Amino acid sequence: MKTFKKLRHFYWPYKKVFIWSLAAMLLMTAITVIYPIILQITIDEIVIGGRYQLVAWVSLGFIAVMAVKGTATFFHQYLGDLFGIKSVYRLRNGLYGKLQKLPFSYYDNAKTGDLMSRLTADVEGLRFFLSYGLSELIRFVLLVAISLSVMFYYSVPLTLVTIAVLPFLAVAVYRFDKRVHPAFRGIRKSFANLNTKVQENISGINTVKSLSREDFQISGFNKANQEYRATFLQTSSIWSTYFPLMEFIGNICLVALLSYGGYLVMQNQLNPGELVAFFSLVNYMMWPIMNLGFVINMFSQAKASGERLLDILEKEEDISDQVHALTNQKLAGDVEFKRVSLRYVNEDHAVRGINFTAERGKIVGLFGPTGSGKSTITQLLTRFYSPEDGIITIDGKALTDYSLKTLRSNIGVVLQESFLFSSTIKSNISYGKPDASMQEIVEAAKRAQAHDFIKELPDGYDTMLGERGMGLSGGQKQRIAIARAICLNPSILILDDATSAVDMETEHQIQLALKEVMKGRTTFIIAHRISSLKHADEILVLNKGEICERGTHEELLVQNGYYKRIYDLQYQDLKIVNEPHQVG
Repeated sequence: MKTFKKLRHFYWPYKKVFIWSLAAMLLMTAITVIYPIILQITIDEIVIGGRYQLVAWVSLGFIAVMAVKGTATFFHQYLGDLFGIKSVYRLRNGLYGKLQKLPFSYYDNAKTGDLMSRLTADVEGLRFFLSYGLSELIRFVLLVAISLSVMFYYSVPLTLVTIAVLPFLAVAVYRFDKRVHPAFRGIRKSFANLNTKVQENISGINTVKSLSREDFQISGFNKANQEYRATFLQTSSIWSTYFPLMEFIGNICLVALLSYGGYLVMQNQLNPGELVAFFSLVNYMMWPIMNLGFVINMFSQAKASGERLLDILEKEEDISDQVHALTNQKLAGDVEFKRVSLRYVNEDHAVRGINFTAERGKIVGLFGPTGSGKSTITQLLTRFYSPEDGIITIDGKALTDYSLKTLRSNIGVVLQESFLFSSTIKSNISYGKPDASMQEIVEAAKRAQAHDFIKELPDGYDTMLGERGMGLSGGQKQRIAIARAICLNPSILILDDATSAVDMETEHQIQLALKEVMKGRTTFIIAHRISSLKHADEILVLNKGEICERGTHEELLVQNGYYKRIYDLQYQDLKIVNEPHQVG
């Protein structure tokens, strides 16, 4: 029960609903046990005793009891469902909120399909147990306890003979639970893997089709589907083995009951009506006992689901606000890195001993080969990761002195891969500033050179975008992402290869617009094109996580190092194109 105790704060607030459901179930269970008693009275007192005048009264009483039981059943089922639905509503919100707070390092290895499976199938498995399985478990205990009490009242020897079989049933149920729980955890993992395959295929369908890898994807999906099938069949095998066994043990109990009970009736130690009532009580008790396997099945599924959900809920939030963090503060934008180092899990240092100062209004270029640490520096600045050594300050205060919301609302980021939401263009541009006026949105779009193509769309700024911005070209998506950052009116602007998806002419237009936007803002530009960095106040050239060169564009050309070599490569082709052709 440790898993359910850890999840207690999600369902315990609704304990009153659950208690009322249990009260209705208690009444329903008590009435169920009354049926055999009415049957015993009918046989012994009316049929054998000849008191036929009581038939009408017994019939009316039986109808009244059925009506009460029907009402109790309604409230039990409705309140049970209400308890489960309310609990998982709270749980799903908690899970989603947790996913928003987890650091980037968690998502480095997380799979989208697996996370989706946890938020859907696992949550639903837990809901079904809370709505039905938990009350059914309590109902089993109540029904067995009440039935045994009535059975002992009728005949102690016959009751002892009947329950002699129960230890064997208990062993079978215990062994079933031991085998079925790991099997259901395997099913959950296989289902998550299946979801991941589907999600990756749909997200990368352009790549799949362009490289004619449909057969490969089908093969991969079939393999995952076969694994899911095999895991499910293994669970079905366990189910098929133990359920007939538990039913067989229950039937042995009934045979023992009829044999010994018939003997007691022949010896006049038990009335026929009492034997029939006894048989009915054992049936009422035996069905929940055999059904216990189904309840344990639900319990095992819910436990496996709960464990997977706790994997998320108990994940440590490495990056969070300090108690006295500054909030709602407009930053000036003076940035300083002091001996900053970071190593990702199981990898070499991403950056090592980084030192530089970026005063407000200055433009800092970050240049270097892939994997040199350029993006890592900006991710440290936004506290997507925390440095293992050194300190980063803004306006003389450490990043940890500011709340995450304050810090990130002062930093506008345009990532290398522009992500747009399935919403209107207007909503995408104002995503970081929901209260932005239409004038601010249009102004941001104009500065990002996006206004003209937006006006040409059927609904303009109210045009709905497809998933991940489908329907727009790469350059258009990137310009909307730039407009989104501008709309935030940040003190610090980060452009992570922000013009990589646009042509040279559009890049030039965006740079002209950004020059105006950069005034008074500290700007970090990550680029592979030297043309995007030429106007920077300082360019930091990185290699293997360290700064190997620094200076202005002109100073770096004089140093004749890595920057100069890349400059010559990039501009060599341009020279060839621009040179006049010699006519022989």
